[in-house]
Amino acid sequence: MIYPKNMFFSSESVAEGHPDKVCDQISDAVLDECLKQDKYSRVACETFVTMGLVIVGGEITTKGFVDIHQLVRNLVKDIGYTSPKYGFDYETVAILNAIHSQSPDIAQGVNRGKEIGAGDQGGMFGYATKQTKELMPLPIILAHKLVMRLAEVRKKKIIPYLGPDGKSQVTVEYRDGKPVRVDYVVIAAQHTEDVVTKDGKYMRDDAKEEIIEKVVKPVLGEYYDKNTRITINGTGKFVIGGPQSDTGMTGRKIIVDTYGGWTVHGGGAFSGKDPTKVDRSATYMARYIAKNIVASGLADECLIQLAYCIGLTEPVSLMVDTFGTGKLSDEKLAKLIRKVFPLSPKGIIDHLKLLRPIYRKTAVYGHFGREDKDFTWEKLDAVDEILNMVKKI
Repeated sequence: MIYPKNMFFSSESVAEGHPDKVCDQISDAVLDECLKQDKYSRVACETFVTMGLVIVGGEITTKGFVDIHQLVRNLVKDIGYTSPKYGFDYETVAILNAIHSQSPDIAQGVNRGKEIGAGDQGGMFGYATKQTKELMPLPIILAHKLVMRLAEVRKKKIIPYLGPDGKSQVTVEYRDGKPVRVDYVVIAAQHTEDVVTKDGKYMRDDAKEEIIEKVVKPVLGEYYDKNTRITINGTGKFVIGGPQSDTGMTGRKIIVDTYGGWTVHGGGAFSGKDPTKVDRSATYMARYIAKNIVASGLADECLIQLAYCIGLTEPVSLMVDTFGTGKLSDEKLAKLIRKVFPLSPKGIIDHLKLLRPIYRKTAVYGHFGREDKDFTWEKLDAVDEILNMVKKI
């Protein structure tokens, strides 16, 4: 992106117990269960949580059956809301199922025999950069790793007083366009009353120091220095968290889900949507294209936009921007992409193998930049074909 060469840039991530992420995981768990039983399920599932209540709604057409109540309880338990002390408990939470069937007007545009029409209109973006080995911006990668580490030390009882809710924020200093150090880390970590000061106002300093030593420093590694500033629970304490303290909804953490604000985002969220919804599948393909372009050495940085019209089988536009780092012109890269990559909804679904129950694990810690065999959009298996095509254009 065109940013100042010398600057500070911040990105945030949120823990799996954050109310919005609870919703994303429920919606994607419903999608997974539908795909397990009927891979051609059409799913648009939304979830709302608040203190003591989960509402699951949306449009679903499937040959399978989903026990929404049991699914929600199992997932909430797995996240860690297993006690009334969190104000949200898998055994007592009330669950309302408000799911109905998909609109036939949408279905007739999507179901086109052997082909599939786009499930909606819109523009979707994918991005890659050589900043990190994951080909992602450094701030969002570190932010995700911090909340992943918070979950790890909580579940392994390394830091037993932590609760499921939490956030991270990382500010990275850039010099001459390169990330050189972490300047500031903000951690919001839900905790029990065990580590609150006697006056009841603050988290104890020794508990904060434990989080710094066991979570922050190991994640930052070489990017931590003597001038790195760290704030743990800036309000003083964080006992009341999760849906007890804040409502949650599916699709409210789209910047966390993608590139941490480093680059642009399309209009749609991902969770709870089957892959005929190009909000999800085309965004995955755009990331896959951008990542393989950068990995092939044709650019140091690459942004892709794909745009679709509901019911049509091919994108209405394709944009490539390498921000002046491309070995080929952006116009030539656009032609190459059309020759190498399938861009229709069906082509994307088939190529990335998206009709599988893989989506709940995408719903937290980011959809991009993670090493997981099921995240096919992160593979670099198109590099050879790209380089071979370069010789032909």
